[in-house]
Amino acid sequence: FLKKTPTSQFSPSNPPHAAPQEQRFLVLFDFDETIISESSDDAVVRALPGQKLPDWLRNSYREGHYNEHMQKVLAYMAEQGVSKDSIHSAVVKIPPTPGLLKLFQFLQSHQQDFELAVVSDANMYFIETWLEHTGVRHLFRKIFTNPGSFDATGRLVLLPFHSHSCSHCPDNMCKQAILRDYLSGRQKERGGAAFQRVFYIGDGANDICPSLALGPQDTAFPRRDFPMHKLLLEVQHFKANIVPWVSGEDIADCLKKIMEER
Repeated sequence: FLKKTPTSQFSPSNPPHAAPQEQRFLVLFDFDETIISESSDDAVVRALPGQKLPDWLRNSYREGHYNEHMQKVLAYMAEQGVSKDSIHSAVVKIPPTPGLLKLFQFLQSHQQDFELAVVSDANMYFIETWLEHTGVRHLFRKIFTNPGSFDATGRLVLLPFHSHSCSHCPDNMCKQAILRDYLSGRQKERGGAAFQRVFYIGDGANDICPSLALGPQDTAFPRRDFPMHKLLLEVQHFKANIVPWVSGEDIADCLKKIMEER
C-alpha cells in the first residue's frame, strides 16, 4: 500500500503552474499501469463486497466501448452500496509504478524545463484523487481524461471525454487528437514557440496512436514488455526515438542525458 508521501518531498516551490512559460520540453503521461502500478478500474472493483464483478457484467464489455462498460460497472457498484469513501480508499491505496516517485522528484527539481500533462482513459476523479494524495498534483499543468464525479445520490458518474473520427481508438478518446490539439494550442499561447522535444510515457495499446504523432527529436517511452512496447516494435518507419523502461528511474536517467546534450 502507498504510504502518503511526506509533503516536504513534493511541496510546490511555487504556486501551481507558476513555472515560467517557456519550458523547453513537454512530458505526457498515461495513468493506469504507467504512473500507478495497475488499472485504477480494477483496483476500485475490489471495493465490491465480493471484490469482483459478476460474469454477466464482465461479459457485457464490447471492444472499443470500454468507457460505456465502466459506466455500467460504476452504476452496479452504487447499487451494491459501495460508498464514495470506499472508492476513495481503494484509489489512494494503489501503489505507484516502481521509480515513478523518483522521476517526479527529478521533474520537480527541473520544473523550469519540463511541462507535464496526463493523457488517460481513466477518469478525473481517480486521477486527481491519486495525484493529490501522493502530493504531485501541482506538477501537472493539464489532465486530459474522461469526466468522473459523484452525483447527489453518491454514485460516481462517468462520461466520455470527446468524440473523434480516428478508426484506431476507443470511441470516447483518441490520444493523438488530444496531443495534436494541445501542441498547437500551447504553441499559440507561447507566442509561436514550439516545445523543443515531446516525451510520451505509456504502456497500453491506446498509447500507440499518440506516439505516431511524435517527430524525430521526440521520444516514446513504452513500459517494457507491455502492449505499447510490443506494438511499437511492429511499427514501420516510426519517427521518434523509442526508449523502453522498467522503472521511472530509467526515464529520469534518459531525460538527464538529453538535458546534458544542450
